Amino acid sequence: MYRIGSGAGFSGDRIDAPQSVVAAIAAAGEGGTVIFETLGERTLALGQIAKRQDAARGYEPLLEDMLEPILARCVSAGIVIVGNFGQANPPAAAAAIQALAIRLGLGGLRIAVVSGDDLVGRIDLSQTERWDGDGRLPGIDGDVIAINAYLGAGAIADAIRAGAQVVVTGRVADPALALGPLVAHFNWAWDDLDRIAAGTLVGHLLECGAQVSGGFFADPGFKDVPGTANIGFPIAEVEADGSFVITKAAGTGGLVDLRTVKEQLLYEIHDPAAYLTPDVTLDITDVDLEEIGPDRVRVSGARGHAAPARLKATVSFYGDWLGEAEISYAGPNALARARLAITTINERVRMRDIPVRHRADIIGTVSAFDSDDGDFLADFDDTPDGDYRVRFAFGGGSQREVERAVQEVNALYCCGPAGGGGVRHSVRPRVRTLSHMVPRALVETGFHFAGEPS
Repeated sequence: MYRIGSGAGFSGDRIDAPQSVVAAIAAAGEGGTVIFETLGERTLALGQIAKRQDAARGYEPLLEDMLEPILARCVSAGIVIVGNFGQANPPAAAAAIQALAIRLGLGGLRIAVVSGDDLVGRIDLSQTERWDGDGRLPGIDGDVIAINAYLGAGAIADAIRAGAQVVVTGRVADPALALGPLVAHFNWAWDDLDRIAAGTLVGHLLECGAQVSGGFFADPGFKDVPGTANIGFPIAEVEADGSFVITKAAGTGGLVDLRTVKEQLLYEIHDPAAYLTPDVTLDITDVDLEEIGPDRVRVSGARGHAAPARLKATVSFYGDWLGEAEISYAGPNALARARLAITTINERVRMRDIPVRHRADIIGTVSAFDSDDGDFLADFDDTPDGDYRVRFAFGGGSQREVERAVQEVNALYCCGPAGGGGVRHSVRPRVRTLSHMVPRALVETGFHFAGEPS
């Protein structure tokens, strides 16, 4: 059996969650892996922007906070750390981890850096096909920030076989974080597609952290989950044949049962018979789930088919400008005043001929989220008294024009309606992403150990 635990499901996840996971794996005394999935499409774009501003940044901002409480125990227990917390700058993340290890008195660690996802300057986007899931989105109309391919698990497995104690990646497919350690430990062949599919399914169930152990599942009165303030992140106990048990550390909150596992099993699965990943096409149509004890669900039956011929790549680029502004109305007749604020801003934008797209939503005792064309709130009716916050959003190609629209909301303080307060506003550039399909031949994946030539 080999144990893999989830330390994070996104950038900004609970920084203390990995501690119970590592403690549980260490207590078994057989080594294992803890994975950190901290990378979303826009997260990577923001990392690229941070790297441009400071060559020593561009990796997960909470990296040191997440790893400091667990690094020594992972090293002593033989638990490999694998994370895409390298974001746009895996070498800088590796340097930060090494500095942390030295500060903790651990000496030099074998930290592997996976490379190959950065395709800027290596592909001509006009010669690639857009991923069909983004087919209705507008095309690239701003400066490209980054182009990153979703890598598979090969380099992760190779690095662990070479003795890596920590593996730092940029953009890899989320399930690859778990598949790589499993391939390295069990020595699975890459053409053993059912086992590769099983390892991919392990990663899919772990990749969102506490989603599979009750976090995003919780809905009081319908789907009750105990101890959400101390929710246990998931651990997979994997057998050599690819079957595995999803569980969590004893004494933690949360819940692992058939319902939580089924929800995560189907999460972001576009085709249950053909879930495309860089390493395999995963087929979950014959997957069997069995609840074998409290917080223990056995998973088996994953099937694999050949991996797709092309890899998905995320193209990040500067889009338009986004302005947001909020104002509150409370007390008698508050709803009517909130609606008058929206009418006033709509008319002011028209009067001043400010070329922005805009919408408004009322958030309160009963929230009403308008449609983009503004025809829903016209029919919204509720108790007029209460506490309501109006949120305006403005989008446009010019920073100055968006600022002009936002300023109109600020002017509601004295221009009315009565009793408005608590205005907050911001204007910032918007980062957009599109996905393109690229030939595998253009993606050269590898790894090197930090401090050694790449």
